[in-house]
Amino acid sequence: MLGLKLLTDPRWANIAESNLEEILTDHAWCEQKAATNAINLIADNCEHIDLVSELTIIALEEMQHFQQVVDIIKKRGYTLGRGRKDDYVGQLMKFCKRDGSRNNSFIERLLFAAMIEARSCERFRVLSQNIKDKELAKFYHDLMVSEAGHYTTFLNFARKYTIDVDVDKRWKEWLEFEGELIMSFGNKEAIHG
Repeated sequence: MLGLKLLTDPRWANIAESNLEEILTDHAWCEQKAATNAINLIADNCEHIDLVSELTIIALEEMQHFQQVVDIIKKRGYTLGRGRKDDYVGQLMKFCKRDGSRNNSFIERLLFAAMIEARSCERFRVLSQNIKDKELAKFYHDLMVSEAGHYTTFLNFARKYTIDVDVDKRWKEWLEFEGELIMSFGNKEAIHG
């Protein structure tokens, strides 16, 4: 369904589970950044009222996920560490085309968001199926379903609002790039690490 070129090795879940405080902190800040991204897309494209409505729901869900992760951190006696740089997301940002029209930039940002949501969904699936902690396995299963909905929302808006971008062709380029990129990740206690 997601079209990802390379799936995460299930052993990554062992790395993540070896330091739950770290993976949960990283996850919390990923949710906060996802909410911020949705809000920025709303602010920059407020002429599309359906997008405003849908991305408002996503921004709220992402902040609810942030709160849920923070609650898990507190319940387990962990500390929410500071936000950190996400090298995976940074590399995706560099892949975004910056030339062209306002519409081209808008479509790139939607595809960028769809890509992050797709990989997050896939990583949550790996966690839900491979960690021993039953509470977190269920939590990550529920989030996987949510992220899949977000992924399709961003991709569908890109298809709806494109003027001169062949979205399906560009999405295939994103998938190819991400498939190469992800080979460098999967060895850290981070959602995209």
